[in-house]
Amino acid sequence: MGIFDKLKKKDDFIKIKIEKLIEWNEPNGEGCIVSDRITKDGFKVGYMFREKPTEDNPDSGWVFTAGNEDEAYMNNSDNHHIFAINTVCNYDKDIIPYLKSPVGSAFIRVNNSEFETDDGSKPIFIDKQKR
Repeated sequence: MGIFDKLKKKDDFIKIKIEKLIEWNEPNGEGCIVSDRITKDGFKVGYMFREKPTEDNPDSGWVFTAGNEDEAYMNNSDNHHIFAINTVCNYDKDIIPYLKSPVGSAFIRVNNSEFETDDGSKPIFIDKQKR
């Protein structure tokens, strides 16, 4: 892979109009980890969880995945990126009602517009974004 291929890969995010959809006033910042399956492949958020934010980073603790990534995919840092939470909301507005959930929260998509607390008893509903 040449340098231009690497640059193209970094810039092949789905182009969307970013509107201010949320106010995020938490002290550690609004950064979050987002799978490329959402921002490049067009899937909706299928699984979301909130970890303890990393100190001294603009980190909310949120991680957003489509739900169809395996461990090898997520272990490759080229497959996920840091975004502002508001940007992720523009990719998938369905996440907004859950964002103020405390550290340790985890949710799975159960239909095309709703999430439930992940207790391990249900499969993740995988869906594509409508553009």
